Amino acid sequence: MHGTELEEMSRKERYLFKKKLDELKRYRGRGTELISLYIPPTKQISDVANYLRDEYSQSMNIKSKSTRKNVTSAIESILSRLRTMKRVPEKGIVFFVGHVPKGADQTTMVVNIIEPIKPISIFLYRCDSEFFLDPLYEMVREERVYGLLTIDRSEATIGILHGNRIEVVDNIQSLVPRKHGRGGQSARRFERLIEQAAHEFFVKVGERASNTFLSLDNLEGILIGGPGATKEYFAEKNYLHHELKKKIIGLVDTGYTDEYGLRELVEKGQEFLKGAELLKEKQLMERFLKEVKKEDGGLYVYGEKEVLIQRIMWRSSRRSARSSAQSLNSSLITSRRGRSS
Repeated sequence: MHGTELEEMSRKERYLFKKKLDELKRYRGRGTELISLYIPPTKQISDVANYLRDEYSQSMNIKSKSTRKNVTSAIESILSRLRTMKRVPEKGIVFFVGHVPKGADQTTMVVNIIEPIKPISIFLYRCDSEFFLDPLYEMVREERVYGLLTIDRSEATIGILHGNRIEVVDNIQSLVPRKHGRGGQSARRFERLIEQAAHEFFVKVGERASNTFLSLDNLEGILIGGPGATKEYFAEKNYLHHELKKKIIGLVDTGYTDEYGLRELVEKGQEFLKGAELLKEKQLMERFLKEVKKEDGGLYVYGEKEVLIQRIMWRSSRRSARSSAQSLNSSLITSRRGRSS
C-alpha cells in the first residue's frame, strides 16, 4: 500500500474516531451515573474485574435508589463484557457505559466500547454526569513535531517534541578535557587536543541528531539550546545534515543540557514555535492566493461542496492511473514471455 493511501486511511480513521467522541460528548446523565473506564494493554483483565467488584460494593452505599441502581447495573454490564475477553487489546480499551434520560422520567443504558487509535497508558475509573473523553481527544489533536537539541562541551541531549509531549531520544557525554594550567608549547599542544576532542564530539552529536530528525516525516523545525556560545557554533558549522540546517527555527539560552534542559528549551522557545506555525500558515495562504490569480484557473477550489467533488475526482483519477499502470505492466510481462518462448 502506497504512503498516500496509508495517510488517507489514517485521516479517515481519525475523522471517524473524533466523530464517535463528539457523539459521546453529547450524553448527559441525571446524576453521577456515567462510567468511563480506561484499561491500558499492560493491565490484567482479572485485576480490572476485582477493581470493579470493589466499586460495585461501594456503590451499594449510594443514597439515591435510582442512581444506585443505574451505577451498579452499568458496572455489571462492564463485568459481563470483560468475561468474554482473554486479554486487553494491544492499544488498550475504553468503556463508556451508563444511563441517559430518554424522556418521561425514563432512562436507557448506553454502552460504547472503544479501541483507541493510539496506545493508552493510564488505568482510570470515573463515575460522573458525563463521559471523560479528554485522553481520547488528545489522540486526534493535530501534533506538530519539532526536533530538540541542547548542547555544550560537556554533554548533549537529543529530543523530540510531539505536540506537548517531550520524548528524550539520546544523551551523549563528551570526553572534552577541561581547561588546564600548563604554559609554553604545552599550552598550545593541549589547546589543539581540546579543540580536536570538541570537534569529534560535535561530529558525533551531529550524526546522531541528523539520524533522529531525518527519520521524522512531519518535522516542523528544530530548536537548539544550551549555555554559552557552543549552540551558535554548532548550528553555524556543518555538523547537522544540510537539509536540517534549513529547519533550525531558533537558538535558546538554557542553563542545562540534560533532560531538564529540553524542558527549559521548550518553555523558553515558545515564541519560535508559534512563529514557525504562523509562517507555515502564511506560506499556505500565499500559495492559495497565487493559484487564484492564475489566468488558467489554477489549482484552487473553494466551497464545501466544490472541495468534496474535487476530492472525489482526484481519488478516481489516482485509481484510474494505478489501474492503467498495472495493465501496462501486465502487457509488458506477457510480451516478454512471448518473445522468450
